[in-house]
Amino acid sequence: MFSGLSAFSLTPIYKNNVDKVAFASLIQRLVPSGVDSIGVLGSTGCYAYLSMKERAQAARIAIEHAGNVPVIVGISATNTRDVLSLADDAQKAGARGVLLAPVSYQKLTEDEVFSLYKTVTQQLSVPLCIYDNPLTTHFTFTDELHGRIAELPNVGSIKIPAVSSDPIVAKARIEHLRNIIPSHVTIGISGDACAASGLNAGCEAWYSVIGGLFPEIAMAITQAAQASNAEEATRLSNCLKPLWNLFAEYGGSLRVIATAAELLGFVSSPSLPPPLMSIKGHGRQQLAELLVELKLG
Repeated sequence: MFSGLSAFSLTPIYKNNVDKVAFASLIQRLVPSGVDSIGVLGSTGCYAYLSMKERAQAARIAIEHAGNVPVIVGISATNTRDVLSLADDAQKAGARGVLLAPVSYQKLTEDEVFSLYKTVTQQLSVPLCIYDNPLTTHFTFTDELHGRIAELPNVGSIKIPAVSSDPIVAKARIEHLRNIIPSHVTIGISGDACAASGLNAGCEAWYSVIGGLFPEIAMAITQAAQASNAEEATRLSNCLKPLWNLFAEYGGSLRVIATAAELLGFVSSPSLPPPLMSIKGHGRQQLAELLVELKLG
């Protein structure tokens, strides 16, 4: 489950509620694509903007409509009590794994982060993926902390942020991390623009935003890297550079992916929880033209 392509879905919002029909449809679209797992309630899943009840509901919907594809459910929250409650909801719904980032209003210390993962993993019956996302959590893991946490029970994977585009530097980064974590814990790359670099450098998984909306191209990149065809994986990723540029322009992937889903008619517009807004005006038209040019959707 924590290998290959994990496709992370948008959680569409309609009139300040989870759009259950559109969300179920997004999940169902992924089932025949061959993705190795489906991720929900990650950053693209807008987890930070949803209530506990809405998150439990979204987890149930995703698992109900994912068929035989394993579902990984995000359980991140600012309070350990809420993390444990979300973990319980996810496990009761049938999640095959959970994803946890060290989210906090106050900047956390390493001891606090370790304590969080120790508390949660002791109460899990499914494997956990460590979510290292310094851009949103404002906490930077050291590889040594990853090593400590990876020794805890029920840890199955580490989702790391972008690696260098230099193949030698990227490979050294992955090899260093691999040498200090248990062999059963996989390393997964996030940050779609550098996914090919991460996979080519030895990451076993890609936790993918575009995979949640455009699984075919994400699968093609993943399979090329898995076949040790680094040149093809890089070529396919480079074809998407205009999309990566939009991610950077709009502060990450969420607004771009939500707008793309709206343009393609997969979700209603607007689809993001206020105060977030999808892209308007020239940027929206630019994305619409890009989707046609790249033959996405």
